[in-house]
Formats: sequence, C-alpha cells, structure tokens
Amino acid sequence: MSKNKTVSTRTAAAREKQIKAVTSLVTVLLFFGMLAGLGLATVFSEKESFSETQNRKLVDFPKLTGKNIYSGKFMSGTEEYVSDHFAGHDGWISAKTSLEMLTGKRERNDIYILPDRLVEKIPEPDMTEVEKSVNGIIKFAEDNNIVPYVMIVPTQAEIYKNELPANAPNPDQQAFISDVYAKLEGKAVPIDVYSALSANKDSYIYYRTDHHWTTRGAFLAYIAAARKMDIIPLTESDYDIDHASDSFKGTFYSKVLYEGIEPDSLDIWLPAERGAEPEVEIYSQFGADPELHEGMYFREYLDVKDKYSTFFGTNQPMVTIRTGNEGEKLLVFKDSYAHCFVPFMTEHFSEITMVDMRYIQMSYKDIIDVSEYDKVMFLYNASTFMSDRNLKKLMY
Repeated sequence: MSKNKTVSTRTAAAREKQIKAVTSLVTVLLFFGMLAGLGLATVFSEKESFSETQNRKLVDFPKLTGKNIYSGKFMSGTEEYVSDHFAGHDGWISAKTSLEMLTGKRERNDIYILPDRLVEKIPEPDMTEVEKSVNGIIKFAEDNNIVPYVMIVPTQAEIYKNELPANAPNPDQQAFISDVYAKLEGKAVPIDVYSALSANKDSYIYYRTDHHWTTRGAFLAYIAAARKMDIIPLTESDYDIDHASDSFKGTFYSKVLYEGIEPDSLDIWLPAERGAEPEVEIYSQFGADPELHEGMYFREYLDVKDKYSTFFGTNQPMVTIRTGNEGEKLLVFKDSYAHCFVPFMTEHFSEITMVDMRYIQMSYKDIIDVSEYDKVMFLYNASTFMSDRNLKKLMY
C-alpha cells in the first residue's frame, strides 16, 4: 500500500471517528436539553389540582417543615408532586403502557388489559370486615323489624374470568356471594343477579373502560329484583333508549391511559310513556337544605370525563327521589352501581332514598326514619362488599 493511500485511509477513519463523536455529543446534548426543557416546563407551567384524564386529585407540594424533612416525608412528597405535575405526564404514562404491551405485559396499576376490555384485579376479600358488614345488615333488620333485600353484583373480573391472563389471581365471586347470602339466610331476601349477567355475558352489560355495569346490565338486575319484590317490571320495548355518548373513557382507562380499547357508549333508558320528571333532593351535608334537581339525569356530565355521573351526579351521602307516582317507599343502601339501577325502580315507588354509608359519619337513625319506608334494599358490587368498612356502622 502506498504512503499516500495509507494517509488517506487514516484521514477517513479519523473523520468518521470525529463524526461519531460529534453525533454522540449532539445526542447527549439533545437528551439533556429535552430533560432540562421538560424540567423547566414542569417548574413554570400552571399547576392543576385535578386531573380530568386520570379522574383524581393531584398531589400538592409538601410543606417544608423540620418534621417532614426529618421523617423523609418532604422528599417522598416532592417526588410524588413532580411525578404528578411533570410536563407531558399523561403522554408518558400512555407511552409506557403501550411499550409494556409490546413486551407481552398485560397488567398495569392493577388493571388487566384484555383485547377488547379492561378488567380490574380484585384482591382477596377481607373476611373480618365482611363478617362485620353481614352483622351490620342483620342488626339493621332486627332493630327495624324488617327483612331487607340484598343484591351483590359480580364485577367484570368474575363474568369474564376465563379471559384473564393465565394464573391471574382472582377470587371466586360467585362462591363469595353465595356465602354471604347463606350467612343472611332468614334475615334478608337475596336477589340473584349473577345468573342473569352470566347468561348475557356476550351482551353489552359492563363498560369496557370503567368499573360499573352498563344500563343494560342494570336492567337485567331490575328484572331479577322485580321477581323477588312482587312488582311487575317494564319490558325493554317499554323504553326509548337514548344513546347519550359514545366517547366515555372510565376509571380503568384513567389508570392505564391505554388507547387500544374502544371508548364506551352511555345509554339512558327513558320510559316511552312518562309523565313529569321526578324531583331529586341531593343531601351533600346534613343540617342544610338539600339541593333540588329536576330529573335523575345530570346531562352536563356528558361533556366531561366523568360521564357516569350523568346518573344522579357524583356520589353523595343521601339522595331522595320523589317520583310523582303512587305506591310504596323504597330505601336503598348502596354504592355507585345503584345509580343506573334505581331509575328503573322509580316506575314502582312513590319515593326512593339512596344512602351511601361511605359519606355518613353518624348513626343512620339520625337522618332516616326507617319506619317510613315499606321496603329496604342493600345494593353493592362484590368488589366493594369484599372490602367495605362502612356497613358495620349499621350496628350503632
């Protein structure tokens, strides 16, 4: 090889090495520049207190006190604050979920990501608390000399358990519900909705992106309840179905921000022959006058993320519906599964009161005269009933 060719080869190699070095430097500078930019954007951007996408309150900046610094709460609180308010936070979560899906992972934030739906990972029931809830219902029945109806609704994790990832932990909700009903034998009337929901699993009975059942799922439960409660139910043909939204992304979506599941539709079932709208009284705090609302549907929520609140608004301690119909009065102790179920019952009762024990820090006797009601129902989804710590308040 000639001397000139050798020099030329060395020059080309040096130039290539130089180009690689410059490229690496530019890449590093761009990376740290991006981090710095995101950091500055995080520091100077306007902070929100609530994430509509995630449907939750965002963490506040921790208080700078000696006690917090010494305990480590200040540093951990700062990390949580930065994580919640980091610029592009939702985009990062969505991207991370998509990347994990490519690696075969099908679970994130206790949500199973199935091909056509999101399903919550249900923890094992706290049987100590369950026993207290059962005893609370029994004590309530004995104190008020009434036999209540009890409806425990299986969640998607039970109805679609065969679609969950192999060996995914999943408590047997059917056995759990049967066990609770057995404990209440002679003290309450059980309403079996498991059979109807299981038989109609291929219908649209649960939302794909949210933890609630759909209005159709609630309608199936209404038919099952009517058989036990000696009322003649309306049929599906008696309703006009208003497809109020087709862009509902619920609580499960908020946990994973995964775009691979079709958004949900939200339906409002309206009796074809209906009179005046029921008057709804919202008791957000006791000792103050209730907020009055004409009708059971808060349609302003159709324009925001939390579309399920179209049914009676957000969770409140107590809600009373005066239907304008003649008939008995119904008292319902419930979780939010009741919100799209109770409208079906308004055709058969003159007044219905819903009580959410999660938001009541006093004896139910201080706010309700049970003797004014002809029937009482307890309506909870199985996941809530497995972990509830509020029904035991009925013993006091």
